[in-house]
Amino acid sequence: MRVTRNLQQELPPVLGSNNKLQQVFLNLFMNARDAMPSGGHGGSPHGVEQRHREIEITDTGSGIPHENLHRIFDPFFTTKISGRGTGLGLSVSYGIIKEHAGKVDVRSTPDKGTSFRLEFPAARKRFMSKGRHSCC
Repeated sequence: MRVTRNLQQELPPVLGSNNKLQQVFLNLFMNARDAMPSGGHGGSPHGVEQRHREIEITDTGSGIPHENLHRIFDPFFTTKISGRGTGLGLSVSYGIIKEHAGKVDVRSTPDKGTSFRLEFPAARKRFMSKGRHSCC
């Protein structure tokens, strides 16, 4: 799998847990890898707006069938063969995203790929000065 990063300079930090947010990104990248067993292209362009930070993780993999798209964040839902996944990765990731006041938008086309666009509020200086952690 070939990965492309498109990072902007001077991105504002996000208020939250480094470990939990890393878990979200790891889950999304591993799912992208698994969707492209013969190789493909994955990417993670970052963006920033006035009050939030965006990241989009895309792949050119098998895509998610339309009938499964509404279930992908359900606990224990998986389309992977037995022994290859528990169906908890996206469910846990969704909970972490919501815990960080984030949003997620998923777009997928079978046989063309999938895109997960995440949006998190940017940390404000007054929160950071009270001993809270910022990351990313």
